[in-house]
Amino acid sequence: MERRMKYMSWTQFDELRKSTKTVILPSGAFEVYGPHMPLGSDTLVSEALCKMVAEKANAVVGPCVEAGISQNLYGFPGTIYVRPESLKAVYRDIVESMIKWGFTEIFVLNLHLHNTFCLNELLADIEDEHPGVKCGVVGFWQFIWKYTDVFETPNPHGHASEAGTSVLSYLYPEYVDMSKAPNSPALWKNEWPSFSIYRHYDKYSVTGTMGDATKGDPAKGKIVVDRAVDEFVDFIERYLRNHD
Repeated sequence: MERRMKYMSWTQFDELRKSTKTVILPSGAFEVYGPHMPLGSDTLVSEALCKMVAEKANAVVGPCVEAGISQNLYGFPGTIYVRPESLKAVYRDIVESMIKWGFTEIFVLNLHLHNTFCLNELLADIEDEHPGVKCGVVGFWQFIWKYTDVFETPNPHGHASEAGTSVLSYLYPEYVDMSKAPNSPALWKNEWPSFSIYRHYDKYSVTGTMGDATKGDPAKGKIVVDRAVDEFVDFIERYLRNHD
């Protein structure tokens, strides 16, 4: 059964919404993701994960805003930046529309760290404004940090490095060119990790990758995706659907 709204007719959607109150919204970015992976990598992964979770959790996959808050990556051609207030406004309109069509359990599966903060603010406001609606958001790349047994490099979660390349090569092998995968250590060491600083990414990397992408492996990607999907389904079933 198709779960993604953009592939349904309105009559198919109307029928499916009778069987579930859960909608999953993808969230990604349109930005440099190394020389070996596409600009839409975050969005592609988010949409794939949403589909997998929806199939297991009897949910609907709503529309995705394909660009995100990527200002710090403007040094690389093709990066699209959406202002936080713009992203928040568009997702508000999407969520309000889903509530109109009867959905009361809203889960955003976010693949871009900088989107998370405004999405958190939005969903907190939505819950306050709509009694009976429950919301949740997860940042996928940060969520999988705990899977320490899967990866082998010291910095597997650097931008477009071992973890990202593994996940992309599992979900979309046709879009990953491992012959171009770089090993790109950071060009600049941040000596003030406890402080917020605003340094553009091209000061750290000339490739758009931070870490060793050559260690990306679809087998690692499958392990990570399978574990995460099961945990996301558990969250939906035991938290979002618990309205006590």
